[in-house]
Amino acid sequence: MAQNARQIAKNVLGTPLQVCSINPITGWYRDGYCNTDPSDLGEHTVAAVMSDPFLAYSASRGNDLSTTNSYFPGLREGCKWCLCLSRWKEAFTAYTRGEIGQDVVLASTHSSALRGVPLQDFARFAVDRHLISSDPDAVPSGSGGEGRH
Repeated sequence: MAQNARQIAKNVLGTPLQVCSINPITGWYRDGYCNTDPSDLGEHTVAAVMSDPFLAYSASRGNDLSTTNSYFPGLREGCKWCLCLSRWKEAFTAYTRGEIGQDVVLASTHSSALRGVPLQDFARFAVDRHLISSDPDAVPSGSGGEGRH
C-alpha cells in the first residue's frame, strides 16, 4: 500500500484513522496504526486494549501475546495492539457464551474491519463509545469493558 493510501485511511467512524500505539509499536506496518493491505492476511485492523483475561484467552487459542521474545515486546493489561479481526470476532463469540470480550478503540480501528463486524458489535466494547452518537438508541446498551465481567 502506498504511503498516500495509508495517510488517508479511515476508521470505523468514517473519520481519519488515529494512532493505536507507538509503545509498544503496533500495526501491520509497525507504524502505530491499524492499517492494512491485501498482503495482511490476518487483517490486523482492530485497535484493542489488552486485558489479562483476553491475553490468557488468546494464549489458550494458540496466540501468546504476553510472552516477550526477540521480535515481539510481549503485551500486558492496558497495552493497545492492532489485533487480527478474526481473533476479535472469536472473542466476541466467546462473549456471547458468557466468556470473554475485548475492548476496542473505534477511532483507531480501520474501516475495513466493518466488512467482518458491525459497528454495533464493536460499540459494545468501545472505550471511546461516546464518539458514535449522542443518541442512546444508536448502539446497543452497555459500555466499553463490559466483556471483562
